Amino acid sequence: MTKQVADPGAAVAARVWDGMTIAVGGFGLCGIPRDLIEAVRGSGVRDLTIVSNNMGIDGKGLGLLLENNQVSKVVASYVGENRLFAQQYLDGVLEVEFCPQGTLAERLRAGGSGIAGFFTRTGVGTEVAEGKPHQVFDGVTYVLERGIVADLALVHAAVADAEGNLRYRATARNFNPLVAMSGRACVAEAEQVLDGFLDPDEVMTPGIFVDATVVASDRPKDIEQRVVRPRPVAAGVGA
Repeated sequence: MTKQVADPGAAVAARVWDGMTIAVGGFGLCGIPRDLIEAVRGSGVRDLTIVSNNMGIDGKGLGLLLENNQVSKVVASYVGENRLFAQQYLDGVLEVEFCPQGTLAERLRAGGSGIAGFFTRTGVGTEVAEGKPHQVFDGVTYVLERGIVADLALVHAAVADAEGNLRYRATARNFNPLVAMSGRACVAEAEQVLDGFLDPDEVMTPGIFVDATVVASDRPKDIEQRVVRPRPVAAGVGA
């Protein structure tokens, strides 16, 4: 039985409600589930807690949910390039829980692995650790971080198969595998959905973590920032 769903809107609408926590894969605009984010926007759900490395940029990716006033809290490692995100945070409209990037990754992995929490040295002595339990191991102070279990995980993959096994492309792998395993339910969009099955050696997220897959729309991939040098002019060209 295939896990493929034809309409991303239907796949999301059946799994969202006001006040829920949604974990979203990607880094900036790389590897983000654009169709699924737009489906969340279209559903109209409110008071969302979004767990993601960042909130993308204005007008794209998770920035669409901020513009539509659907988000009340964000758990992220940085504000990034999203001016609306920064403004809503400074205005007190949006609650933000900052989390060091590696700690955020491990919190997602822990939640997906059934681990309630873990101790880390990262953040000790900073605002990140305020109000959290501390423990000394071998003379070194650690802070307790809780695992993250989201109500819904949304991810983007290069290839999915009939059982929901996923393979990611290059750096689009980033947070997606960790997000997928952290959700009580997971919907994945993929650029290609196979009728058969991925080679087991190619599986990066096992289908046991994935409840539904949709085919991602074919459109140009956004680039958050282009940082390139001018092309050198070949000798004799334009002379």
